[in-house]
Amino acid sequence: MTSDSIVAATSIADTLITTRRHIHAHPELSFQEFETNAYIRARLTELGIQHRTVAGTGVIGIIGSGERCIALRADIDALPITEETGLDFASTRPGVMHACGHDTHTTMLLGAAEILKQQETSLGGRVLLIFQPGEEKSPGGASMIIDEGVFEEYAPSMIFGQHIDPDAPAGTLSFVAGPMMAAADEIYITIDGFGAHAAQPHKGKDPIYCAAGLIMHLQQLLVRQRNPLLPGVLTIASIHGGTATNIIPDRVELKGTLRAFDQSWRESAWSWLEHQVPAYAQLHGCTATLSIVKGYPPLVNNTHAVDLARSVAVDTFGPSRVADFEPKMWAEDFSFYSHRIPACFWMLGGRPQNLDSMPGLHHPRFAPDESAMVTGCAQLVAVAKAALHEA
Repeated sequence: MTSDSIVAATSIADTLITTRRHIHAHPELSFQEFETNAYIRARLTELGIQHRTVAGTGVIGIIGSGERCIALRADIDALPITEETGLDFASTRPGVMHACGHDTHTTMLLGAAEILKQQETSLGGRVLLIFQPGEEKSPGGASMIIDEGVFEEYAPSMIFGQHIDPDAPAGTLSFVAGPMMAAADEIYITIDGFGAHAAQPHKGKDPIYCAAGLIMHLQQLLVRQRNPLLPGVLTIASIHGGTATNIIPDRVELKGTLRAFDQSWRESAWSWLEHQVPAYAQLHGCTATLSIVKGYPPLVNNTHAVDLARSVAVDTFGPSRVADFEPKMWAEDFSFYSHRIPACFWMLGGRPQNLDSMPGLHHPRFAPDESAMVTGCAQLVAVAKAALHEA
């Protein structure tokens, strides 16, 4: 079974490349994927796969019959980035680019759909195809698909997904059970003081001085308010205030991110921030408001689903192409699925074999090796069949 998936994926390699290049040249931002939606639906119609639109611009399709069902997911949205790859099929839309590999994810799932449809009578169940919008933007298309009742309607027992990895050689696969990616929240802080001449700071309430101290103070959240065995990151990544060298401004605005694997500590961090931010500002005679945009939960892979997918990868491609993935404090809205049903999300190497390194995710020169798509397509096919035939 497993070797057949490589043969089948290799046989449509040219189609995979053509598909990917079309999607790459026509990127669309989160929840604006109208043309991408139409393209996916047209391809599924050609393949004779029943489908419909969900979550505004997403698409789901169903292959096979029977009570047993598993799901395969790909994300379809692009990023607000101006492409600098110089590729012949570079983005035709200024300021929008597939810089996170979602064009390849969508392509590989379309390829897997074609193969699985050809083998429909022998699947032993149903495969739910999820072409998901809005992975890059909260609240995340995954949460919307769940809220629309798709999982109640089709009752998949497991879900699988993958992401291109620029740090790993093309065609390799890496897995990890348990926490894989972090919960991610957006932090917005506004500090209001009282402006004054820079030569007379005593006549004002300096929000810049307050902000500088607050940034350092917030790191106590990591040093003294968190079990050191629990990974966590709080980064203030943006600070804006003032317009001149000699004027203390009235206001400073901070933006940052809170990342955590542990949901309990994440929630306690929210409470700590809500208390500490205004209290610290008060020490400087300022006032501060805090807004926390609560984002995706941590992505937690199910051990059994990982064991199954990893075993399929070893059987299909050999142990030399399968590795362990080191968890990252990145965020991914596949996490919503992982909290709903047993899930496995793996990484697919995309770095060209002749390079020791390449521009990373969300970089304007991000350009993964297209040959990796044969591997990813074959893995999706093989894992779907294995999961449906599992005793």
